[in-house]
Amino acid sequence: MQPTSVTSGPIRVQVVAQPIVAWGLERLIESAHPRLCVAGSSEYIKDCLEQLQKNPADVALVDLDNEAGEEAVSQLFAMTHMHILAIGSTHKTAQQDSAVLAGARGVIEKRESPALLLKALEKVHEGELWVGRVATSRIFSELARQKTAKVPSPEAGRIASLTPRERQAIAALASDATAPGKVIAARLHISEHTLRNHLTVIYSKLGVPNRLALYAYARQHGLTDPD
Repeated sequence: MQPTSVTSGPIRVQVVAQPIVAWGLERLIESAHPRLCVAGSSEYIKDCLEQLQKNPADVALVDLDNEAGEEAVSQLFAMTHMHILAIGSTHKTAQQDSAVLAGARGVIEKRESPALLLKALEKVHEGELWVGRVATSRIFSELARQKTAKVPSPEAGRIASLTPRERQAIAALASDATAPGKVIAARLHISEHTLRNHLTVIYSKLGVPNRLALYAYARQHGLTDPD
């Protein structure tokens, strides 16, 4: 399944949550019309994918307290590569971190205001990351503890496949994981379109789902230096 395209109308949101939770999320989203609208709603990923085939969406809102949890994020991202915002309980930080590394562009806690959730949906749709500084620091601290004396040979092969320009793009991103694409592109003296093309190839070569995972990968494998 190919990523859904951005339309000029309302941002179409696919809800993945248990029925009662989905009911509330749907009405919140519809309250923001014409900025946002509900494209579909389902409890299970299988049903979600079938709905997306018939009625594409721009953003998926996935409840991490649903039965599949962060696994739903992983499956949905693998099948669609669409922008995903996860919503989770405050105390389940490990689950939230796993969701981001599985492909979610952001996580918002259920204690936050409805207005902030709507804003997060719009920002994720625009391509921004919605991950707080504390969560970002927590994810990187955990990865930093996973030190290895030697890069495994499969990773060495992936890293060796990077071109000098791709390594420069990774290093520029590693300097600030939350910087907008236009800022990163300006540092590299290229267009945002060219940067997106570079990142698409880099994700494929390194087997990472998004910018945050690429940032973590770069720090773990010493790719923060463009040279």
